[in-house]
Amino acid sequence: MRAIVSVLGQDRIGIIAKVCTTLAENQVNVLDLSQTILQNYFTMVMLVETEQCPLPFETLQQRMEDAGREVGVKIKLQSEDIFNAMHKI
Repeated sequence: MRAIVSVLGQDRIGIIAKVCTTLAENQVNVLDLSQTILQNYFTMVMLVETEQCPLPFETLQQRMEDAGREVGVKIKLQSEDIFNAMHKI
């Protein structure tokens, strides 16, 4: 399954490292990403593949939220289908 990871918060050292390390530790592959800093606000959106992840999706979501709290940002993981349904015009 493909999923969307969104990250938002004050810019600081280690955000990308924490997000990518947490994904890699859980066998999640990054397919594409976009990242920018807007006046000291870090924003990143990633498209990931969760097929190899041994965890239930809800557990992976919780791990990503926990990783975000560790570095002071908000991380949200959603299935691609739900993300697309929520953002249709």
